Amino acid sequence: MEENNSAPENNVPLENPDNGYPENHKAGYVSIIGKPNVGKSTLMNQMVGERLSIITSKAQTTRHRIMGILNGPDYQIIYSDTPGIIQPKYELHKSMMRFVHSSLEDADVILFVTDLFEQFEEDDVIQKLKRTEAPILLLINKVDLAKANEVEEKTREWQERMPDCRIIPISALQGLNIGQIFDTILEEMPQHPPYFPKDELSDKPERFFAAEIIREKIFLNYKKEVPYSTEVAVIEFKEDEKIIRMRAEIYVERRTQKGILIGKGGEALKKVGIQARKDMEAFFGKQVHLETFVKIQPDWRKHNTQLNRFGYNS
Repeated sequence: MEENNSAPENNVPLENPDNGYPENHKAGYVSIIGKPNVGKSTLMNQMVGERLSIITSKAQTTRHRIMGILNGPDYQIIYSDTPGIIQPKYELHKSMMRFVHSSLEDADVILFVTDLFEQFEEDDVIQKLKRTEAPILLLINKVDLAKANEVEEKTREWQERMPDCRIIPISALQGLNIGQIFDTILEEMPQHPPYFPKDELSDKPERFFAAEIIREKIFLNYKKEVPYSTEVAVIEFKEDEKIIRMRAEIYVERRTQKGILIGKGGEALKKVGIQARKDMEAFFGKQVHLETFVKIQPDWRKHNTQLNRFGYNS
């Protein structure tokens, strides 16, 4: 048979006979890092096109490394939303920072998110970035709130700090320059077969997202220390064609926190359940029956045994 060295018509990529994917298929990991409250989770949801990461105005809402997978015919981008970088006070915080570290280790591209109003008084984030070889996009978020020349001034400030980074002003909330980020990521992605099946959206199970939705409602409805002392575990998840039946246990550290969480006559907890169920039904696309129970687990944030149970050290 005569060998054909001509290029495919219309630049259609050739398929690799070994795996069924185009020879020029790109795949890689994109780590989203930064300080708390700069908009990392909002950006992750924008990039993936799904609401995978919970969002509140409180710092340290994100505790896990959450992967969101974006698939195209010739690419697979695996985004990692990570906890905000902090100085650890508890074993929980140490575990959260290990998630950040692991995401930097396997990153093919790093999205370093800051915002227009952030004042850096320490260089812990920058020092972490200087130890990586992956290309870094520095994203200045919340530029939709800018006045006068604030964006230009902030861009110059960061260019002096990190001269080797490409800087893109963005609004994660409004989707400003999201397409530019995507195009740049795709340029930097290595050629590789997909790491996950093409129909997967995340590496996390459905129970994880159900628990995160409940935890988001706790962050939104309670003040002070209660949200930070709370952990959620979905211990039953039974699904049929029309309905998902769940049982969730909410753990707090002290009896007083349990009383606050439940509220007078159970009204506070009932409100959390109603809000969570509504979001779950939108997320899963079917009716949800949710039961919640509050339990006391003293100082769970300080003990690795409990953290292992809640999936922080796995």
